[in-house]
Amino acid sequence: MASSASEPGGPGYRPRIGLTTYYQEGSWGVWNSVAAIVPGAYVEAVAAAGGTPVLLPPVGTDPSVLKLLDGLIVIGGTDVDPDFYGADRHEETYSQPSRDEHDLALTRAALDQGLPLFAICRGAQILNVALGGTLIQHLPDVNTEADQHRPGPGLYGKVQFTTTPGSRCHELLGETAWSPCYHHQALDQVAEGLQITARAPDGTIEAVETTSGPWVLGVQFHPEENRKDPRLFEGFIEVARRFADDRDAGPRIGHDRKDTFIS
Repeated sequence: MASSASEPGGPGYRPRIGLTTYYQEGSWGVWNSVAAIVPGAYVEAVAAAGGTPVLLPPVGTDPSVLKLLDGLIVIGGTDVDPDFYGADRHEETYSQPSRDEHDLALTRAALDQGLPLFAICRGAQILNVALGGTLIQHLPDVNTEADQHRPGPGLYGKVQFTTTPGSRCHELLGETAWSPCYHHQALDQVAEGLQITARAPDGTIEAVETTSGPWVLGVQFHPEENRKDPRLFEGFIEVARRFADDRDAGPRIGHDRKDTFIS
């Protein structure tokens, strides 16, 4: 029996993509209340690339829910608490430990399950910490050009970066690309199992990927804010679609081969 468009393998199947969320005060009508939210740019980027966004509340989301999904995006946000990577707190570090715990649990579960994972800005930092890496807590302390990464409150910078030949970043974006960015922290010691696949001219790590196994990509920049260049989201959605097809067909074929993820 042929698959419908709503089922994996169907001609118009839109992979289910989980998006982490966070608590922040929101307003609607006459009400102001704490809400579980995700910036609309992430939702729109997933939908435009052919996916179905699924929001994951920051509490009460059991990692087993990932078995219902075809991919996970760990979104950007506030700093990662240094307790999670064994460092003292910098005076410029502002964190939400409960959110960190939630995002770390989902990230580790996705890695364990072989779920395609796309980690953005803070998400890339969560990915690195989840695997045992560390962070630079305040980039201006070690980089005289750090202002380009966060020019001012609410103002995105623009970073150009060079990718590593043979990497997923390189295959999707080419040798060089640019993207909006907004961060004062960055990856420091990269975790075992990850490789650096893009750097800015000032040396800042802009992308990391798994060295083997499932499709995992972390980027320090904000591709969701660059609507003229959807290549990373389109590449991720295609990977999620293949993941769903393979899972539905039976044993997970090919998910240990890097060359199955990008063609």
